[in-house]
Parts: sequence; structure tokens; C-alpha cells
Amino acid sequence: RHPLATFFHLFFRVSAIITYLFCDWFSNSFVACFVTILLLLSFDFWSVKNVTGRLLVGLRWWNQIDEDGRSHWVFEAKRMPTIAASTEAEARIFWLGLIICPVIWTVFFFSTLFSLKLKWLALVIAGISLQTANLYGYIHCKLGGQRSISRGSSRFSVSADVPKRK
Repeated sequence: RHPLATFFHLFFRVSAIITYLFCDWFSNSFVACFVTILLLLSFDFWSVKNVTGRLLVGLRWWNQIDEDGRSHWVFEAKRMPTIAASTEAEARIFWLGLIICPVIWTVFFFSTLFSLKLKWLALVIAGISLQTANLYGYIHCKLGGQRSISRGSSRFSVSADVPKRK
């Protein structure tokens, strides 16, 4: 049902990984490689958090600041009575991409650390952070949204509002 969303869910993730692996072959500029990969990771974070999660699995999350300045994390799960075969495949692609990519960036972290290419360490940590943040948010939506009470709009009817701990 959402082939374009499925494509971009994987495109930015895979592009960032491939660019990280082969950037030295095509460019001698560390800064150009760093910025390109960081932009791909940022596009991936934004598209997964704001578009593909909502379309492919019916989940979304965000941080909300109230009038007192306190931070609240909101996790929502869309109620879906039946899932068609095409959306099951899209959901599998979504979750596989969401789980496998942080593992790959973790492998890059240890590879960078042990090969002493420390200039790439900040980029790899950014990759791990962005990918893991989305993974954490969507796992919290999936698990927390099923246990929470119903509220919100009719399209996203199950949500969990979790205040930030001090």
C-alpha cells in the first residue's frame, strides 16, 4: 500500500551505510564524506520518525514540552483491526530495517575503534544514536501503546504519555 514510504525507509539507511563503507574510494575529503553521511542519517531519522513509522506500522512518538517546562514523551499506536498481506510485508521491512541498521552501526563502532580510525568515531556514534533513538521510540510505542488507555484522535486512538524522569 505504501511502496514509496517503504522505499525511503530503506533508501536513507542503506545509502548512509554504503556511503560510509565506500566514501574513501570516491572522495579524499573527510569533511564532505562526514557531512554527506550525517545528512543521510538525519534524513533517515526524520523520515522514519515522522512518515514511515506512521504509514507502515501505525506508530508515532514525539517529545512535548508543557507550560511548566517539563518534558513529556508521547507514544501512540494506531488501532488496526486487520492487516492486509501487503502491509504485513511492509511492517516486516520496517522492523527489520529498524533493528538491523543499529546493529550494523555498532559493528562499525567496534571496527572504527579497533582499527584506530578515530576521526570516524563521532560519525559512527551519531549513527548509533539516531538509529537507536528511533528503535527505542518505536519499541516503546509498540509495547507501551498496547497497555495504555484510549485517548486522542480517532485515527490514533491508543497512546501512552510518559513523563521524563528527573
